[in-house]
Amino acid sequence: MGLTVIAAAFFVVAAYLFLVGVIEFITPGTISPAMRAPFMYGRELAGPQSAILVGAGWGLVGWGLYQVRNWARWSALVLVVLGVVAGIPAVSAASIDPGWRLAWYGGQMMAKVATAWYLALAPDAIEAFRGR
Repeated sequence: MGLTVIAAAFFVVAAYLFLVGVIEFITPGTISPAMRAPFMYGRELAGPQSAILVGAGWGLVGWGLYQVRNWARWSALVLVVLGVVAGIPAVSAASIDPGWRLAWYGGQMMAKVATAWYLALAPDAIEAFRGR
């Protein structure tokens, strides 16, 4: 069940990036690069084709998780850990004036840490990927 939820989250991110990329191809400049920044890890300024390609990568990892492939587990773990590292400045800045921003960014970070823990250490996940 946990792998299905994580794979679904990867599919949602892939669909989001694909949609942003297509919209940017059709009507350039309508969507700010900041809209795709949380999932692009430094590629957000490279244009709509990069959003589509990165979205395809997220979708591939999601499909691999859905198929219970070990390479997808490690790829997802790397992406989630990168997300935790990339979120540190936002949580740090939000902690200056605690409020909804701290709850929002802190909640995202907690979800990413929980996902990383599940993929790396949860007995269910380890058993599912055993022998793959």
